[in-house]
Parts: sequence; structure tokens; C-alpha cells
Amino acid sequence: MEISNEKLQKSVGIVDGVHSKSRYMQKFRLYETRSMFYMIGRDKNRTFWRVLKIDRLEPSELNIVEDPILYTETECCDILRCIHEGNKSTGGLKFLTNCYGIIGFIKFLEPYYMLLITNREKIGTICGHTVYAITKSEMVPIPHPSVRSKLAYSKDENRYKKLLCSVDLTKDFFYSYSYNIMLSLQKNLSGHNSMGQSLYETLFVWNEFLTRGIRKNLKNTSWTVALVYGFFRQDNLSISGREFNMIIIARRSRHYAGTRYLKRGVNERGRVANDVETEQIVFADASDGSPMQISSVVQVRGSIPLFWSQESSPLNLK
Repeated sequence: MEISNEKLQKSVGIVDGVHSKSRYMQKFRLYETRSMFYMIGRDKNRTFWRVLKIDRLEPSELNIVEDPILYTETECCDILRCIHEGNKSTGGLKFLTNCYGIIGFIKFLEPYYMLLITNREKIGTICGHTVYAITKSEMVPIPHPSVRSKLAYSKDENRYKKLLCSVDLTKDFFYSYSYNIMLSLQKNLSGHNSMGQSLYETLFVWNEFLTRGIRKNLKNTSWTVALVYGFFRQDNLSISGREFNMIIIARRSRHYAGTRYLKRGVNERGRVANDVETEQIVFADASDGSPMQISSVVQVRGSIPLFWSQESSPLNLK
């Protein structure tokens, strides 16, 4: 299909000459005092800064407050200076890490942990929107050590932490700040009704549960990223002297997922095992004044929608 420049601009988020990507926070800095975490977020163009506060004195609850004010860089520096001065008696304000978004929060037996993207890599671009992969992540315990009980250091707690850390987020997870990567191109261009928090409740956002607490508390998704699990690759090709881009995206459903040996057929909620949506996007860069040519083909596959069971046998493993 052909897309006019006006519609293409809307699809990539340009309204009245202002790019929507400037409204998304993409870079964050995490600071700590004895009683609070302070996360400072800013947009790509450094036009505004925001502040998120996370309580560290509650050993087993998640208390998050978002400052509604948009600050300038100077104002934000003044705030950090005041926080440092006000906490000098307990060690002041300390810088902890740079990050690129919150993956979510999780609680096992007692304390909450915050999962952060601490490094990223650009893997492609769709209609001007950058798509990233995670190259490094970090898990930060929320409560201050002085308020944690023995349960926070128990063998079971450490075992659960190791199980979570065994999930390699640097493999096959991808996201975008400004493009709804969990939806097909057609749904993005047609103005799909899903927006904000409802996007996290779709089939293909794997950290929906991890972000549920902060999304419910703040009523927005400004500080989190929606992770899609599957496959993403973009290549520039040339046929008969004509260059074009091809993108392959495979989105794996978070429902009833698992290896074929453990998950087959359909469950009681109608979710089939190993449900995958594969999309092929082909587009050519348009010259000035010409409409952009772009095509998208979507294929959906999954296990046969029947209730399935198999008698276990040590001699007949499938």
C-alpha cells in the first residue's frame, strides 16, 4: 500500500510539527538516600525532566509517588541538591546507576525488587520509530538493609532470585518507546483503540505482571517499557537496483507458553500453546513529495485448539 506523507507523519507521531518521541522519557538516572529512591527521567531532546520517588523504609510494600511537575534541567539539579542537603545526616544523596526504563517490580517472600534496563542496543527502525534490544539489566532491592528481616536473606528468597536471574533478558526481548511494537503495522496505522495501560494487557507483552503494580499506582506507563518476546530483524536489500527494507517480527504470546513437551493444545481459557504472530514488513524510502510504499503480511500460528493429554512413559518421551 501507499501512505501519504500526512498519514505517515501521524503514524510516526508528528503532530503540528512536534515529534511524539519528544514526549517519551528514554533516559533515566537512579539515586538513593537511606529512606528513598529517586529516579530522574528525561526525554530524548532534553526538554523536560520528571521525578519518581520510591519508599525504602517499607520492608514488604511498594510505595511509589510520581511528581506531576515537568522540570527543566536546572530545576532538577536544584531539587537533587536540596535532597542531598536534607539527607546529609544519613549519608546524603548517592548516584546509583543510569538506566533506560523500568522492566517491572517483583516480590517473592518479603522485599520488592526493581528490574531495570541498564544498557540497550538499537536493532531496527519502523516508520521512524527506533526498536531496541536489552544488552544489560539489573535487579535492585527496594527496602534499605536496615529494615529488612531475616526472611529477605533466607535460602528460599535467594533461590527465587536465582530463578529470576536465570531468565536471560538479553536474548529475544525487544521494545520501543514510541511505537506499539506489540501490535501489527496495520493496527498501528489504523488507529487501534488500545492505548497506554491497555497495551500491556495484550497477548505479547511479557512484563505485564511485573509492571502491574506501578501502572495501577501511577495510572500511566511513562516509566516502564513493554517487552515483547520473540524475534526481530531488519535488513536492507537490493533487487534489480532497487533498494528496500525488510523487517521480520515474531511475537510470542505470553499465555500458555512453554516447551512442546509441557504445553500442547488449548487450556480452559481458550489459549493455545505456543501462539506466535509473525509479521513481514517491506518498505522503500520515499523521495520528496512521494508517498511511501509499504506492505505488511501477518501470519498467526499455534498448537491445535484441542484439549491434549498423554500418559507418561519412560520409554515413550515426546
